[in-house]
Amino acid sequence: MNRIKLIILFFLPLFAGCNSSGRGSDDPAVARVYDKYLYNSDLRDIVHPGTAEKDSIALVSNYIDGWIRRQLLIRQAERNLNTKQKDFSEKLEEYKNSLLTYAYESELVKQKLDTIVSESEINDYYVRNNASFQLRYNIVRAVYVVLDEKSKELRRFRSLLSDKDTIVSSTIDMLAKQYAFSYYIGDETWIRFDDLLQQVPIQTFNQELFLRNNSYIEINDKPFIYLIRIKDYRMSESISPIEMVTENIRNILINKRKQEFLRSMQDELYDRALRDGDFETF
Repeated sequence: MNRIKLIILFFLPLFAGCNSSGRGSDDPAVARVYDKYLYNSDLRDIVHPGTAEKDSIALVSNYIDGWIRRQLLIRQAERNLNTKQKDFSEKLEEYKNSLLTYAYESELVKQKLDTIVSESEINDYYVRNNASFQLRYNIVRAVYVVLDEKSKELRRFRSLLSDKDTIVSSTIDMLAKQYAFSYYIGDETWIRFDDLLQQVPIQTFNQELFLRNNSYIEINDKPFIYLIRIKDYRMSESISPIEMVTENIRNILINKRKQEFLRSMQDELYDRALRDGDFETF
C-alpha cells in the first residue's frame, strides 16, 4: 500500500477540486487491475471538505484498496464461471420489471388511495381483533417529581400527587418547573414500567404485586425525595390500551386498503385487456 499512499498524497490536491470526469492528462489513473483503471475523478466524492489530511489519506487508501480487491474478485469469477452461470439477463429483466411495477403502483397509491382512517374504524378493528394486541410487558401511566428533601414545597406536591381521584397535570407542571430537580407528567401516556424504574429508585421483585398495592410512592434517597403517582397500569399478557395501538391499527387498515386497491386495479386491467383481445392463451 505504500505506492498507493504515495499516489494519494500526490493527487490529493487535484481530486479535491477536480470537476472533470474525462480521462486524460487532467484525470490520471491512480490504480490498475488488469485492463481496468481507477481514475483521479473517481475519488472526487470520497473526501469531504474540511477532512483532516490524515483521515483523507486513510479514506482514499481504503477506497483504492477495496476497489482493487473487488476487481480481482470479479476477474476471478469471470474466469471460473461458465457462460450459463454468468448470464444474468433473465434475473435482470425480472428485477427491472419488479422495479417498474413497484414504481407504478406506488405512484398510483400516492395519487388515489384514501389514507384517512376514522376513529370509529380504529375502534371497530380494535374490538374485533383485540386478542392480537396482547401486552408483552407491564405498562403504567405515571407522574413523578424529584425534590430536595428539605424543599418547602414538599407538602404541596404531596397533596397534588397523593390524591387517588385526581391529577392536576397543569398545576404540577407549573410548580415542577420552578421547584423540582426533574419531573415527568405521563398521566395520559402509557409507558413500560421498566422504563419508569430506570428513572426512579423503586425496588421491587414482583412488579404485578407492587402495582396492585401501590398508587402513591414516596422514596427518600438523600439528598432527594421522589414523589411518584401511578395513575393506571396494565399487566403483561392483558390487552394493550387502544391508545398504544392506534397508530399500528391505522397502518394495518391503510395497508389493507392498499392491497384491496391494487388487487382491484389489477383485476380491472385484466378484464379490460380480455375484452379488447389484448392477450390470449394457447
